[in-house]
Amino acid sequence: MKKFLIILIGSLAVLYLLLTQIAPDIVEKQQNPIAELAPYQVSDSVQVFYDSLTFIGDLHCDALLWDRDLTKHEDFGQVDFPRMQQANIAVEAFTIVTKSPAGQNFEENSADAFDNITLLNFAQGRPLSNWFSLFKRAEYQSGKLQDLADDYGDKFSVIRTKSDLEMLISKRASDPSYTGGFLGVEGAHALEGDFGNVDRLFDLGVRMMAPTHFFDNELGGSAHGISGEGLTEFGEQVIDRMNELEMIVDLAHISPQMIDDVLARTNRPVIVSHTGVDAVFDSPRNLSDEHIQAIAENGGLIGIAFFPGAVGEGGTPAIVQSMKHVRDLVGVEYIALGSDYDGSVLVPFDITGLTLLVEEMFKQGFTRDEIRAIMGENMKRFLLENLPE
Repeated sequence: MKKFLIILIGSLAVLYLLLTQIAPDIVEKQQNPIAELAPYQVSDSVQVFYDSLTFIGDLHCDALLWDRDLTKHEDFGQVDFPRMQQANIAVEAFTIVTKSPAGQNFEENSADAFDNITLLNFAQGRPLSNWFSLFKRAEYQSGKLQDLADDYGDKFSVIRTKSDLEMLISKRASDPSYTGGFLGVEGAHALEGDFGNVDRLFDLGVRMMAPTHFFDNELGGSAHGISGEGLTEFGEQVIDRMNELEMIVDLAHISPQMIDDVLARTNRPVIVSHTGVDAVFDSPRNLSDEHIQAIAENGGLIGIAFFPGAVGEGGTPAIVQSMKHVRDLVGVEYIALGSDYDGSVLVPFDITGLTLLVEEMFKQGFTRDEIRAIMGENMKRFLLENLPE
């Protein structure tokens, strides 16, 4: 009997090891599709203009969720460090996903639904602590970005302060292959209801956090949850502490009432890291004109997402149409890129295909200065003004 148990346990261990080696790549290839694969071709004039851009930035990608080695150029997934360099990216926001309900949809999700990320952590062979703790998942992904940066040498840096960003900008002036990223958290359920975890996340390098993701939590209501409520008392405490720490509040995925409550409470500009607009594609996850105007009055920044659930089925033209609507409503200075790369979404192109976006912006009548602003200058200005010293 003892021998049988040893053989059984050994066999299960081998099977689990094989699972962790094979399953993650298969799952990600299914979850992060690309409509048009690289290489991407644009006119010579568009390419010359694109190459002249000194700061390109994106407010949202979920690459840390997956098991890929981001220091290597892969033929799947949507972002990695070599492709960031190839695309002339200055800064990418690496957002941390800690929980995703089974049957996830834009209409209604329960916090009690089976959690897909638990299964993903199991399949990826991540530490046992990640299987049971949302905060530990955030801690792990924060450390992963720094470990990847260390492995990549000095060409990739983790941005935590205004000085870090200024140093990166200075390096890129002589060598555009320098690139970097900063950490965000997609849903403050990662706090596990512990107020002290706000400071712990900040100490781990997190500089942006959204109160909710696809379900309601201790801070209040999600745009895709059940309650529709605004900020709870705990949520108010978290927003206040984020302001004190100069941690950027991300309004993506939160309920309309919570948008109102956060804007009424915060004393600092906010970000919507990845969104669409109702006027172009009506969806619970998108912004109304009233909220676009309120965010602009706050001095905030709106990242336009790239996937059909945010901009509709129109691909690259639909992305630009959403940008055009915000520009015409409040001004180009409030628009940024918010791809949602590697976020279990279909996108028109990977990060090396941003030239196609620029080409479409020219087709839809954007000026060179407007394109520079949207492609990164607005993000650069916002971060220089709002990152901690």
